[in-house]
Amino acid sequence: MSRTAHSRHPLRLAALGGAALAAALVLSSCSSGGSAAAESDSDRLRVVTTTTQLTDFAQQIGGDDIELTGLLAPGGSAHHFDPTPADLLALGEADVLIVNGAGLETFVDSAVEASGFDGEIITASEGIDLAEAEAITAEGGEAHDHDHAEEEHAAEEHAAEDDHADHDHAEDEHDHDHDHGSVNPHIWTSPRNAEGMVSMIAGDLARIDPAHADGYTERADAYLAQLDALDAWISEQYERVPAADRVLVSGHDSLRYYLHDYGIEFAGSILPSFEDNAEPSAADIDALVASIREHGVTAVFVESSMSPKLARTIADEAGVQVVDAESLYADSLGAPGSDGETYIGATLHNTRVILDAWGAEVDPVPDTLQG
Repeated sequence: MSRTAHSRHPLRLAALGGAALAAALVLSSCSSGGSAAAESDSDRLRVVTTTTQLTDFAQQIGGDDIELTGLLAPGGSAHHFDPTPADLLALGEADVLIVNGAGLETFVDSAVEASGFDGEIITASEGIDLAEAEAITAEGGEAHDHDHAEEEHAAEEHAAEDDHADHDHAEDEHDHDHDHGSVNPHIWTSPRNAEGMVSMIAGDLARIDPAHADGYTERADAYLAQLDALDAWISEQYERVPAADRVLVSGHDSLRYYLHDYGIEFAGSILPSFEDNAEPSAADIDALVASIREHGVTAVFVESSMSPKLARTIADEAGVQVVDAESLYADSLGAPGSDGETYIGATLHNTRVILDAWGAEVDPVPDTLQG
């Protein structure tokens, strides 16, 4: 996975709402225009993150060497997020902005412009193979034999075929608000991808703030060891489940990389999109019910950022259970004190909830992943 330093590339993102933009311009006009680092009374690097997962990654890596602000609150979703004037003020004072990339944050370009941010942008998705992510997106998240040489070859072939493809979704029948292109942006749901994202963030923080580089590297290495242990534990749990029984339906198409890594077939989602605010048609619902019956799906899972009402209706029609009392953490981590407060906690929670619904045995969590 690439660990090269990130240069400030413009992000393909949408316009900010007029009211927030006007407020932000007032706030940014009060700034002297110098860098945030020069104006700070602290020697800590001021870091702003977009998603809750990135906030956790940055905290794990940065520790007390950074002053951290997360734009999205627990339970929030980047798919329909509008930054407040306070968010934009924090961004304008920051040294570093960490984004997911892969087309997720449709608010960032306008927020950067409105806030006057002039620091460095770290794009965490540059820490993974986006050609492979595009291939996984295209294949539908179904169970696969993980021969990495074959996967790399398939990804290269797919990227070459799509070099000049038109990914304009303006004529999509669902008329979604945002265009994520050809890559499902929920890359963090795979702990293996999370390792690449963490490596990317740590490498760039060390480059930007060399005085604390050893601390960033040491904390990142410890966290990467935990992510590796997390991946190994999850793999062991799913290996006990027969391949034919590893079939999942979710609220929206948010777990594709997690499913791919652990050989779980994706039978469809309630919302016909990467987003959690799309609207399914009657035909979409009928097709999903048919897929549930065809694949022998036993449960429909709901993400924490979604209402469970439609999932309950579909589950009733298909004659299966709906798992909504303990929702999955996909778009966002959970509130403080919840199972999903951290990335590792959320991923452990998701794994246990899925396996419990399938009636599978689950091993105790290793001590290295506790707390």
